[in-house]
Amino acid sequence: MSLDPRSMYRTFRSVVRFKPIELDPIERRLSGCADIEDLRRIARRRLPRGVFDYIDGAAEDERTLERNSSAFGRVGLRPNVLRDVSDIDTSVDFLGSKLPLPLMLSPTGYTRITHSQGELAVVRAAQRAGIPYSLSTMATRSIEEVAAVGPNVDKWFQVYTWRDRGLVAELVGRAKAAGYTGIWLTVDTAVLGRRERDVRRGYTIPPKIGPGTIVDGILHPGWTLDFITNPPIMFANVVGHDGHDEDGTDPISLAEHVMHSFDQALSWDDVQWLRSLWDGPIILKGIQRVDDAQRAVDAGVEGIALSNHGGRQLDDAPTPVEMIEPVAQAVGGQVKIICDGGIRRGSDIVKALALGADMCSIGRAYLYGMGAAGERGVDHVIKFLDEGIRRTMALSGRRSIEEIDRDLVEWRV
Repeated sequence: MSLDPRSMYRTFRSVVRFKPIELDPIERRLSGCADIEDLRRIARRRLPRGVFDYIDGAAEDERTLERNSSAFGRVGLRPNVLRDVSDIDTSVDFLGSKLPLPLMLSPTGYTRITHSQGELAVVRAAQRAGIPYSLSTMATRSIEEVAAVGPNVDKWFQVYTWRDRGLVAELVGRAKAAGYTGIWLTVDTAVLGRRERDVRRGYTIPPKIGPGTIVDGILHPGWTLDFITNPPIMFANVVGHDGHDEDGTDPISLAEHVMHSFDQALSWDDVQWLRSLWDGPIILKGIQRVDDAQRAVDAGVEGIALSNHGGRQLDDAPTPVEMIEPVAQAVGGQVKIICDGGIRRGSDIVKALALGADMCSIGRAYLYGMGAAGERGVDHVIKFLDEGIRRTMALSGRRSIEEIDRDLVEWRV
C-alpha cells in the first residue's frame, strides 16, 4: 500500500496542534503552574534561600505550619448532583461590603523582601479582584502610599499594641484619615516565636551582609538587581520613631527597635482602648480557643480571625480549620469568623465556609505568587482560588455562598 504524503499530512494535522511560542517570560513561568505549590517551588528557585525561608518558615519544628494546610484534607465533601449550576454566585456580604469572593488578603510584614513593589503590587491585585486588602504595621509601604495606589479597595490596617501607645494611636489616626475600612488587632505576639530556619541561616530583618548573603545574591541575580536598584527596605509606617532620622538611613536599627517594642502586658482592656480610637469594625487576629472567641464577643468586636500566625508563633497551636466549627457553635452570628491560615485551594475556602466561617484570608499563598512572578503572581493566586471556589461549588451542587452548608462536609480520619 502506497502512502500518500498529502493524506499523511492531513492525518497529522487532525491530531496535532503546535503550541504557540510564548515570548513573555512571566507568562511562560505562570502557564506551567497548576497550583500554589508550583508557585512555591518557583519562588524557592528565584529567591535567595534566606528570603525564601523567611516567608516559608515557621516556629520550631514547623508541625503547625504543616497541619494548617493538611487539616483541610481531613474535611471530606458530600456533593449533591442534578442541580442546575449554570449560574454560580460567589458574592458575599461582609461587614457592610458586598464582595465578589469570600476572600481577603492578610497583612504580611516586610513584603518588599519578595519584590520591590511590595504592598503596592498586592493592593493593586486586590483592587482588580475587588477583594479587601489588609496592610501590616510592619509594612514596607506606608499607609498613605497604599491608599493612593488602591483608592477603591476595601482596605484594612493591622496593628500591634506596642508599649508606645502614642505611636499606635498615631497609626490608627493615619489609617482613619486615609480611608481605611477597619482594624485588625494582632493578639498572638506577646513575644516573637522562635523561627529556627532564620536562626540557622543567621537571617535578620533587614538582611545583614555576610559571605553567605553575597553568594546567595550572586546565585539569584534577578532578585539582587531588583533589590539594589530600589530604595532601602524598611518599616515604612514607623520610620522616625526609633530616634533616627526620617530619611531612613539606619533601617537595621529601626528593625531592632520595632522588634523589641511588643507589649507583653497586652490584655482585654487594650481592646477597649483601641475602640476608643476607632469607631469602625475591629477584628481580633489570633483567636485560638472557644472561650477567647466568647470574650471577643463580650468585648464588642465585629470579627475574629481564627489564626496561629501561619504557624510562626507557637508550634503545636490549634489549626484554624479545626477551630471553625466549635467557635461557630459558640459565637456564630454574633461576630464574623475568618479562617486565616493554610488556604491553598478554592475547595479549602468552600470547606471553611461549610464549617461556619464567613470569610477566608491568605498571606503566604500570595507571597509565593509574588516571589515567583511579582504582581502578576498575586493576580494568578487570586484567580486560581476564584476558579477553585466556583468549580467546587458547581461539582458540589451549590449555586451560591448561602447554599454552602454544614451538610456539604464531614470530618474524616
